[in-house]
Amino acid sequence: MTERYLQLKSLSEGLRLLHTRFPYEAGIEEVPVQDSIGRVTAHAVHAPLSFPAGHLSAMDGLAVKAEDTHGATDQSPVLITDYIRVNTGNLIPSEYDAVIMIEDTEEADDGFLIRMSAYPWQHIRPVGEDIALGEMVLPSGHTIRSGDIGAMAAYGITRVDVLSLRVALIPTGSEIVPLGTSPKPGQVIESNMLMAAAEIRESGAMVTLFPVVPDEPDIIRKAITEAVASHDLVLISAGSSKGTKDYTSRIISELGTVFVHGLAIKPGKPVIFGEISGKPVIGMPGYPVACHTILREIIRPLLSWYGLHIEEPQIIEARLAGPLYSDIGIDEFVLVTIGKIKDSWVALPLSRGSGIQMSLVRSNGYITIPASSEGFEPGSLVSVRVTTPIAEAERTILITGSHDPVIDHLSDHLRSSGIFPASVHVGSMGGLMALKRGDCHLAPMHLLSEDGDYNRAFLKRYMPGEELVLICVAEREQGIVSRDGLDFDAISTHRFVNRQKGSGTRMLLDYMLKERGISSDSVQGYNREVTTHLAVCLAVMSGDGDLGMAVHSAAKAYNLPFIPIGTERYELAMRKETFESDSRVQSVVSLIQSDEFKSLLSRLGGYRTNETGVIRRISPA
Repeated sequence: MTERYLQLKSLSEGLRLLHTRFPYEAGIEEVPVQDSIGRVTAHAVHAPLSFPAGHLSAMDGLAVKAEDTHGATDQSPVLITDYIRVNTGNLIPSEYDAVIMIEDTEEADDGFLIRMSAYPWQHIRPVGEDIALGEMVLPSGHTIRSGDIGAMAAYGITRVDVLSLRVALIPTGSEIVPLGTSPKPGQVIESNMLMAAAEIRESGAMVTLFPVVPDEPDIIRKAITEAVASHDLVLISAGSSKGTKDYTSRIISELGTVFVHGLAIKPGKPVIFGEISGKPVIGMPGYPVACHTILREIIRPLLSWYGLHIEEPQIIEARLAGPLYSDIGIDEFVLVTIGKIKDSWVALPLSRGSGIQMSLVRSNGYITIPASSEGFEPGSLVSVRVTTPIAEAERTILITGSHDPVIDHLSDHLRSSGIFPASVHVGSMGGLMALKRGDCHLAPMHLLSEDGDYNRAFLKRYMPGEELVLICVAEREQGIVSRDGLDFDAISTHRFVNRQKGSGTRMLLDYMLKERGISSDSVQGYNREVTTHLAVCLAVMSGDGDLGMAVHSAAKAYNLPFIPIGTERYELAMRKETFESDSRVQSVVSLIQSDEFKSLLSRLGGYRTNETGVIRRISPA
């Protein structure tokens, strides 16, 4: 029966109910040592023999009796006649107790001359030096690594007992198609359970990924029944909300009990905790970011209760680059990108949409806004749980400002140098403000001033007294993209796709409208905003608009007609101190100034490279 239906529990209360309801006893299975990587030992592993099993030579040389070498010096060498030649790893006969390296001897007619006394057990590996019979090799609850496998094999261990947890993953939804299928409009490729499988396998559990189940109650019921019969834990993707085809809660209730439906968290609110035949059954939201939140905040702790390996993220303190507001009573989790500017961490919040899967890709950490808080103001010091190696986060460079497709190519090339660029598209003015606040390393911009120059006048106006540096990425063609070769004059008669306020492209558009005496109110679609040149082209290509303004390289990428309207200077702005002292930024500058980068611009099309790599400095004077 259903005990609760969307009666929101707090995350802590939900975890407490989940933890106390089941015994969380993993099974045990014996596996070949060579197949045990990543698995968790069920109990301590002990050595069945000593290693080495006898006294072995640690060097190539002579096995001797140490007492026979006493008194040997350079001036008074000793002749050794009682010896045996040995190589590294050879067994040492019991009558000998030392080894002299062959390079420390001099061969004579009757034996070998030595010029330094040996001491007992010199260069000998005694029995059990590595490990003794019965000594513990691995403790229980240990995640087996490659070095562990090598050691167990060396000690004669061929099989090992590991924890066995069988997890079933059931994706549901009539609109869901399997990976490898070309989706039609309205269809979605199944990804949540592939993500879950990767996450869960890292813990040492065994995963069974069921085929996609359509939104038909009888088929869903059959899949859940089969999964419960042969697995210890069952996860079901989608169908956890209150839509007309959300059957998960009802079917779990018919087969067992739903004891939680809905947690006061965001994203991930409609999660289901159920029990069937004494086993936990979890219904997960269909949106990918919400699903990932449940994996991180609920499934990972649950796996740890079974004794599996769960690595805890490192926590750092960072300054928040932007506001984060939230509703009281909800624990909200916000994905962020962090980077180090000077000696301080900065956290850039990413999109909070549950369906924006690229936020998972772009993030390297997350922030928790507790239910007791309404959020954080810009500049607040917040705790960030880092989800990548901390060394990678320290090599992250924050690029905030105007979008251009070349930034993605620049980022790709920089990764080969061990630098991890993270770009946020907020427009030229947004980037300038981020640079002013100290929230980014580099701010791409193309802001045209009345004197016909780009960027310098705006930097002087908004960052007076600052020493700044501009490096030119390229001079690029801006123009009108459409499906039918429309020019700028069509803006009054056709649907337009606009860029966001504060972007250089939007400012150029407004300048041209004013110059021609065209009111923005007469432009159909003027208030529909997208944040990148590629997004403009995509909207035009898909028929959501008839024309838009974008750079030539974006139009070329989508094979759309392009009518140029002008050339602009696209530059990266930075502080002088950053330019001179940050090795990551110096790598960016070196790449932009390289012939390789200019060749890339030529291949992309729509860029002039005469000014590429040129440095301009702005000083208070």
